[in-house]
Order: sequence, then C-alpha cells, then structure tokens
Amino acid sequence: MRSSLAGPRVLLRKLREVMAEPINAQERLDKIVRLIAANVVAEVCSVYILRADGVLELYATEGLNKDAVHQTSLKVGEGLVGLISSDARPLNLPNAQAHPAFAYRPETGEENYNSFLGVPILRAGRTLGVLVVQNKDHRTYFEDEVEALQTTAMVIAEMVAAGELEAIAQQGTTIDVIRPMHLKGVALADGIGLGHVVLHEPRVVITNLIAEDADTEKKRLEESVTRLRQSLDHMLASGEFSQHGEHREVLEAYRMFAYDRGWIRKIDEAIRNGLTAEAAVEKVQSDTRAQMLRQTDPYLRERLHDLDDLAHRLIRELMGKNHSGEDDLPKDAIIIARNMGAAELLDYDRDRIRGLVLEESGPTSHVTIVARALGIPTVGQVEDIVSLVEATDAIIVDGEIGQIFLRPANDVEQAFADKVRLRSKRQEIYRQLRDEPTVTKDGVDVKLQLNAGLLVDLPSMEDAGADGVGLFRTELQFMVASAFPRMQEQHSLYSKVLDAAGDKPVTFRSLDIGGDKVLPYLRLAQEENPAMGWRAIRFGLDRPGLLRTQIRAMLHAGAGRSLRIMFPMVADVSEFQQARDYVERELKHLRQHGHDTPKELKLGVMLEVPALLYQLEEIYKEVDFVSVGSNDLFQFFYAVDRGNTLVAERFEALSPSFLRALRKIVVIGDKMDTPVTLCGELGGQPLAAMALLAIGYRNLSMSPASIGPVKAMLRSLDLSALSEELLKQLEAGKGSEDIREFLSNFASENNIPV
Repeated sequence: MRSSLAGPRVLLRKLREVMAEPINAQERLDKIVRLIAANVVAEVCSVYILRADGVLELYATEGLNKDAVHQTSLKVGEGLVGLISSDARPLNLPNAQAHPAFAYRPETGEENYNSFLGVPILRAGRTLGVLVVQNKDHRTYFEDEVEALQTTAMVIAEMVAAGELEAIAQQGTTIDVIRPMHLKGVALADGIGLGHVVLHEPRVVITNLIAEDADTEKKRLEESVTRLRQSLDHMLASGEFSQHGEHREVLEAYRMFAYDRGWIRKIDEAIRNGLTAEAAVEKVQSDTRAQMLRQTDPYLRERLHDLDDLAHRLIRELMGKNHSGEDDLPKDAIIIARNMGAAELLDYDRDRIRGLVLEESGPTSHVTIVARALGIPTVGQVEDIVSLVEATDAIIVDGEIGQIFLRPANDVEQAFADKVRLRSKRQEIYRQLRDEPTVTKDGVDVKLQLNAGLLVDLPSMEDAGADGVGLFRTELQFMVASAFPRMQEQHSLYSKVLDAAGDKPVTFRSLDIGGDKVLPYLRLAQEENPAMGWRAIRFGLDRPGLLRTQIRAMLHAGAGRSLRIMFPMVADVSEFQQARDYVERELKHLRQHGHDTPKELKLGVMLEVPALLYQLEEIYKEVDFVSVGSNDLFQFFYAVDRGNTLVAERFEALSPSFLRALRKIVVIGDKMDTPVTLCGELGGQPLAAMALLAIGYRNLSMSPASIGPVKAMLRSLDLSALSEELLKQLEAGKGSEDIREFLSNFASENNIPV
C-alpha cells in the first residue's frame, strides 16, 4: 500500500514550526524525525551526520533503539548509509538486507525492517549527512516520496550548516561542515593573512525555504526565468557578442542551460513539494553539483561553474537582489573568488583586506600583480575553495608557501600569529637596509626600482629605498575608471607620480590593454587568442587618437622635468618608429602653442615579444633604453598561457634556454651602450634575481615587497664568483632543475638569504 504523501507542504510547514521553537538541538532533531515518520507513514526515520573524521554518526531516530543515538556509526562508503554519502544519490530498496552493501548494527534493532529509502543531506553539493526512512513491508518508495524526503533534508542541511548540532556532538568529535581544513594551492603574493571569509560573489542567503502557496511560487519562477533568458538573449544580440568566436560559444552554452526544460521541471517539482522558488533553485543546484563533482569528465566539471553561475543569477532575480561589491567589509577580510580582474580587487577597501584566495589565476595574472603591489598575501589554484567556505569563516592565508587553513584550530592560529610577528621583525631588518647602498659584497652597483600603477604604490618607493619607478603601468588608471580618462585626468595622475618620485626616475609604460586586460567601457573585437591579438602598441597605433592623448598628457606632466616613456608589445622596429613619430608630433604641437616640454625625454621599448631577440642591434640603435617584460616574454617564449592553470607551471623560468635569451639581451645592450632593465616579476624573487645579476643585469624593477629581500640577498653576494660558476652551468647545458639546485646550494653555502 502506498504511504500517504499527499501533502509534503504540510510537512514543511510543521517543520518550520519546529525550527522556530526555543528548544535545544537534540530536542529539535528528535521532533523532526518523529514528524517525518508520522507524515511519511514510516516506521523508522533516522538522521546521520557526517563527522570530520569521515564517519556518519546516528544523531536522532524514531523507530530504532534510542540507545543507539550517538553510539552507532558507519564510515563513508560503509553500509547503505555510507554508500548514499559517498555517491550523493538517493537509495530506494524494497529489501534492504538483501543489498550487498547492507551493514548490520545489532544495537539499532533495524533487522526488523525491510524497505529502505535514504537521501543525502546536501548543501552546495557537499554531503553533510543522510536522512533515512524504513518500513517492515517490502515496498519501493514512490518518486514523490523521494522528492519529499530530499526537500526535508534541505531543511536539516541548513540546521547543520548553521553549526547548531555542534553543541550535541560527542566529546572529541567535530561535525564535518565546520571542521578545520588544510588546503594547498600556489603561492602568488608573499605574506601571512589571518581573518574571516568574504565571498567575492556572495551567495544569496535564503531565509524563507517553505512556500505558502505553490501557484504563487511557480508564477514567480516563470517570471524570473523569462527575465533571465531575456538578459542572456540581449547579451548575445549585442555588438560585443554578435560575432562568432570562443566567447559567444561559451555564452551560447550558458543560454542552453537556461532554456533546458529538464532543469526547470526539477525546480517545478521542488516547488510542488513545498519549497519557495529560490529554495527550489538552490536544492536542484545542490543536487546537480553533488553529482557533477563526482564526475571524472573534465568537460562536465567545467560546466559546473556555468550551472552555478546560472543558478545564482536566477536566485538573485527571484529575490530582487543584484550583486554588489560595496557591502561592508570586516576589518580582517580574506577575499575568496574563483577569479577576478585587477579592477575588481581595487574596488575593495585596501585597509580591510588581509588576504586573497583564488580557485584559478597564476603568478603573472594581473590580479596577482596588483595584489602583490598592494602587499596582499595571495594563494591561487585552490580547488573548490568557493564551495568549501562559508561567509565569516575564520581563515589563514599563507602566501609564502601557498597554504590555506580554513576554520583553524587555536594552536594553528597561535602558530601563525607568532609567524606574523616573526615576519614583522624580518621586515624591520629590511627597513634598516633602506638607506644602505645597493652594492654586492664584491662592490658591484645594482639599481632596484619599483613596479607601480597607482598612487598608493608611490609611498612604498621611499619606504623600501627604491631607486625609482622602473615600470609605471598606466593602464590601471583606465581599468578602475568608469569611463575613458580625459587628458586632464591623465595629466593629473602623471604629474602626481612625478611629484612623488622627486628626483628619482619614473618610466611610464603607454597604455597596455587587450589580452586579459579589458576596459569595461571600451568594446574590443572578440578574438580567438587575445593574448597574441590586438593589444598594447598594436591597439595604440590603430587608435592614434587615444595614444596621442596619452602621450600629450605625459609630455604636459613632464614639462621642465626628465621624462621616460616606453611602448609595450613591440614586435618590430617599425612599430617603435611610428610611436616615436607620434611623440615628435605632440612635442611640436606643444612648442607651437607655447607650452613647456620635458627638459630631458627618453623613449624605450618593452622587450616581451621573441621577435625582437632577432632585431636587437636594430632596436638598440633607435631607443634610449630597453625594459625586459619577463612575464610576457616567458609566456611567448614557451607558448604558455600564463592564465591557464593547466600549463602555467609547466616550464621553469630559470631554464638554461630562457636564461641564455635574457643574457643575449643584456650583453648586446652593454655592447651598444643601451641601458637594459628587467621589470617582470622574475626580478623580485631573490633566487631568480641572483641568476639575473650573474648573467649581467644591473637594473631590476619589482613589487615594493620584493625590494627588501632582494637587497638583503645582493648585499651578501659575491657576484663575480656566482657569475663565473653559473655561466659554466649554462654552457654545460644543465637542466632547469640543476640550475635551480645550483643557485640554492650556492646561497646556502655562502649564507645568502633567499
């Protein structure tokens, strides 16, 4: 005979009443299982909660032996309950004891029951426990009964996630959802950050799970789905996505999910079973996420992000909420994101950010570069971090070695607090070196300059004792603006930068946009491979009005002073010559109209395209200086997309082939009396900086936080001895690992801090 499940909404309403009662957690759970058993006409209802040690513990039951509560347990994968937990799928059996996974626990008394229905208790795709009903009759539970149990499991999931059950956990045990976790990623920006989680794309908190009227909820869903689909259709019809290409294909796949009838039907079913529309979307997405996380097909796992984003967008539509990054931040915010742009990071109040954790992003992505410039400890490539955290969770970011401690134990937190104090002492040592000469142990002068892009970077020049600004990324001003900065705005920024630098040199890089640096107010053509497409100097030469406006602003700001301008992504000498012609035209214009001009003007190129390696003598004849952009040069040298986590770490920057290329650049520069600076992130790593000095570089530009460690290194370095040995290693054709090992051993044997 079929059990009575005509009114799952009635059950949910009764559950809501129980959740509102002023009783303790155990009493609440006991009432819940009694209520479910009565409404499903089941002789048994039990709740198992997943502990931090991977064990499912019986937390409440109606029908089994009460003495088994908190005494009976099964490992994940063990028994029927463990099988449901590991697979994250419902299990519906007419004869449970005949199933090969059945595990008998004599203390429960469940040998009297045959039919079995169990569903995982899920939240954001994570299994928090298992909800079970049983009967003595041999029967298969109907589909709507399965749906009803899944829906009620969602209510229990919120109770678990809120930490309410921790109060009734047995001594020495912890519930899995709030257990401390140690996660590993890739160290992107040095430093230690202790604080609390702030989700870059915060989940909308659904407080109303249980519907009053299903028809009203279905209408709300239909209206919101229509708005969602219309917004996607509009995006695809707009000029930005109207052309064929990879971006359009991704959005087409995204729209396909939005129009999927199966997805909407599942949400409808959840509403029919008593959930509000937004709670129904969350339930369906949690179920889907749990299944897709267990897939080995990489394509399906990649699509999970699309489905997550689509579900979150629909929930926001339903609740009338738009994402805003202007929410109040705690004073110790650790930002958690899948990925983000440099401008998005700059939207946050810097004084409140203690760290940044990313599921994606590599060492040379622009958000990493900005984080490093701002001194924000950053770890990237932390798998599933967005799903594992809850807003306000305590978290520690170790940007030194790429570790995350989520919900850390007190002793771990104390250890890192001690580590922070030790770092402060080390920083004090670096500050004491600020006014000391940047000279190696054997008397070789080296210039250490600053990479910057914002006014907030400039005080670091004095604090770190930098010799100037070797790279000022002018595009950051454009990336954080809501519209293209006018000439006067650009002039104001460049003047303030030169004022802050005083008599120290500043090298301005002309606008470097395109690739992964997108201006929200400027529509660029969609490209299959933007990193090697219409960007930097190519964009500037094709849009001369924009380039000339920037050049004129720089020349105005440099009036009566020394000014250095370099052009990025130059692949051919003729490109620099065209850019220089624009400079000459702007100088002529200023003189004709009676404006002052720079007392000294030097023009250079950023060497980051391998083609220039075969035009070195030609380009050195034309320019006043060269800056090596090791980030992009390395990317193009090895055909490695620096933003692609699958290959970003595949090759070694200290490989003999790349070091030989870098040496060729500086040797020919010395021969032709053309100054060469390396301004990529490579120069900010003490061990790599040792290699660069050994192959001939005497000018390095880096993030502010790197100057102290590099200075400490070089003041302890006998450069002539290192250079002689390293050049032998390169000539001998040693491998990348051999080079790194040699440098590490040399540093260790000679007490050089790296």
